Amino acid sequence: YTLRDMADDAAGVLDALGIQAAHVCGASMGGMIAQHLAVRHAARVKSLTLMMTTSGARHLPQASLRVRQALLARPRSTAVEDIVAHMTQVVQVIGSPAYRPDPQRLRERLTLAARRAFRPAGTARQLLAIVADGDRTPMLRQIRQPTHVLHGADDPLVPPAAGRDLAAQIAGATLDLVPGMGHDLPLPLLPRLADGIAQAAARAAQ
Repeated sequence: YTLRDMADDAAGVLDALGIQAAHVCGASMGGMIAQHLAVRHAARVKSLTLMMTTSGARHLPQASLRVRQALLARPRSTAVEDIVAHMTQVVQVIGSPAYRPDPQRLRERLTLAARRAFRPAGTARQLLAIVADGDRTPMLRQIRQPTHVLHGADDPLVPPAAGRDLAAQIAGATLDLVPGMGHDLPLPLLPRLADGIAQAAARAAQ
């Protein structure tokens, strides 16, 4: 199941909802899927916002061994408390150093997520889909929609060089490299991120 398949699924969701075209924002792997969507279904994408994601170019810096180990680790058991402890550790490793989440709120959010679903095999298939997709740089040159790249200047999972590379490869793209932001969506930064999405959408309306 490839990123291209997931982009086609996203277009199918638009069909099911009766939406001809949309302003699209994708984060992390979602940003990779959004790149395919903007090319494979160009008429369905009004504007594109790519957050903490990458072109997949092999020359770009990769996550450190510590980060990779955190992502590949598994909880002690399938008990909710062990899953939450595991996910908390992952957030601590890849999250924003300048915007640490409130521990109680984080625990509540991760508990809800763990109770909803915990599928390690699905996560493994996601990682395989990312690796199998390879370098999207040639494809990025086909993107014509107004594009805004949002990336954490302190992202340990997808280093900031990836954000700079994306903005350089997509014609007319703008870049917001956010100091202190890692690979998450801190509450204090949501207004800034929303403004970036809105600015890309406004460019599409011109």
